[in-house]
Amino acid sequence: MGAITFYELPGCPFCAKVRDKLEALDLEFETIEVPGPHSERTEVEEVSGQTGVPVITDADNDVHGMAESDDIVAYLEETYGEA
Repeated sequence: MGAITFYELPGCPFCAKVRDKLEALDLEFETIEVPGPHSERTEVEEVSGQTGVPVITDADNDVHGMAESDDIVAYLEETYGEA
């Protein structure tokens, strides 16, 4: 299992954008599907302080609860992309 954990909601276009980048970079990651209702998203809220998705954590780089798809994609590209 990789050091990256990806919290997503199936069908979410912002989550799909992050998943596409993770797969394009051929990264190993664990996926946690969050429930639809925000009130039931306690796990992602504990990690990130909010209930929206996508959210990633990256244990190798001490990243905890990064949100916002554009920020996540930029981080992944900068950290794991081709030099």
